[in-house]
Amino acid sequence: MMAPSSTSTKSSKPIIIFVIGGPGSGKGTICERLKTKYGFTHLSTGDLLRDEVASGSELGKELNQIMQSGKLVSNQHVLNLLKRSIEKNLSKSKGFLIDGYPREINQAIEFEKQIAPCSLVLYFHCSDTVMMERLINRGKTSGRVDDNVETIKKRLQIFHSNSDPILEYLKPKLAKIDGEKSIESVLESVELVIAKLMHV
Repeated sequence: MMAPSSTSTKSSKPIIIFVIGGPGSGKGTICERLKTKYGFTHLSTGDLLRDEVASGSELGKELNQIMQSGKLVSNQHVLNLLKRSIEKNLSKSKGFLIDGYPREINQAIEFEKQIAPCSLVLYFHCSDTVMMERLINRGKTSGRVDDNVETIKKRLQIFHSNSDPILEYLKPKLAKIDGEKSIESVLESVELVIAKLMHV
């Protein structure tokens, strides 16, 4: 039997799930479904940055200047935004899906150091061929200029070189999901992993 105090300490730690997958791996769609099913908060770093800029705050103005000049927003800025969102939603959320972060190994290390340990890493694995096909098709329907073959190749290259060390570092918490299957099959695989994590 565990002492009540240790149980309550354990349950007060937020469930943090890093969602990692290349462009076109389908992770955004799955995040939306998980958010609805489990009462998770879906935090996309891109959305957080855009929302802060749109708010017109002092920080938003600073971030806008950085992005307008084509520079990358510092990791500390992104961490602060994530931390603030997690704290704001802590009491009403069952857990957090961190989408599009970490993109580099030092971001994973700093997140765990400054915010909370990651509970699980969902890695949506797809071959480059499949991701490329999906992105080209998406480009045809959406008219997105960044979905041409050369750009896609570069994006995939950057994704692999950045994410491989992260996946190695977080290996004990890693759940590799076959992202090439249908949305329903992928969802089923993810739900099995989450059920274990939440002991449901």
